[in-house]
Amino acid sequence: MGKDVLTAIKALEPTFSKGQRRISEYILDNYDKAAFMTAGRLGTAAGVSESTVVRFAADLGYEGYPEMRRAMQELVKNRLTTVQRIEVAKDMITGPNIPEAVLNSDMSKIRHTLEKLDHEEFSRAAAAISRANTIYIVGVRSSAVLSNFMGFYLNQLFPDVRVISQNAFSEIYEQILHIREGDVLVAISFPRYSRRTIMAMRYARDKGAKVVGITDSETSLVAQLADIKLYARSDMVSFLDSLVAPLSLINALVVAVAERSEEDLQGTFARLESIWTEFDVYEKYDQ
Repeated sequence: MGKDVLTAIKALEPTFSKGQRRISEYILDNYDKAAFMTAGRLGTAAGVSESTVVRFAADLGYEGYPEMRRAMQELVKNRLTTVQRIEVAKDMITGPNIPEAVLNSDMSKIRHTLEKLDHEEFSRAAAAISRANTIYIVGVRSSAVLSNFMGFYLNQLFPDVRVISQNAFSEIYEQILHIREGDVLVAISFPRYSRRTIMAMRYARDKGAKVVGITDSETSLVAQLADIKLYARSDMVSFLDSLVAPLSLINALVVAVAERSEEDLQGTFARLESIWTEFDVYEKYDQ
């Protein structure tokens, strides 16, 4: 349902019952926390029953509370400061349960990413990358980990792969100055979305390059600007961005690209093994 939760609440507020008004007041005052609460916890915080919260979501036009909560999360995830993230995380992840909470959350994100994966779009992305003259990869701040990982492996498959380093705006433009039709820009960004990545995407599109966007939702600017869009679930964990599902998606994409590559994969890695042995890249163990 494509509506702004806060706008919907304000529009219907005059019609609310006493219990519904308590819920609406709590959400309007604490939407950053409410977006990550279960129906039961939201009911406790607002002083009403869980069933009242569920009915409230239905009265707003949602199929159920989970849909309303997802809508709230979409609304707030790019607005939260790091301080707000930490405050929210105190309610979500505490005490000795931290490993279980974080790992279970990451596994859930991978399952969600797989369930929502558009296989046709995934194939289009793999084909575009494998056919590109030059592959540019941009991902800054926490997404730089993903762009560097992707670049490391694609560089072993293709002769011209360029990972855009996260410098000033002007320096990013200098690194993609010669991008043109026949090239591909892979843009990776998750909340809070990087302005540098968005600007690079706009520049690449203006120059006729194909843009592959890897992001979290259809509402992100990355998705709106990309020619090919891939989505991976990424939520916050305290001050951290959970990038497990995006990394898994990139793993799959690199494998798919390798299968499409005209290069002899075994031959390529045979040459690499020879180089690694010659220059003692890896520690050797006696048999």
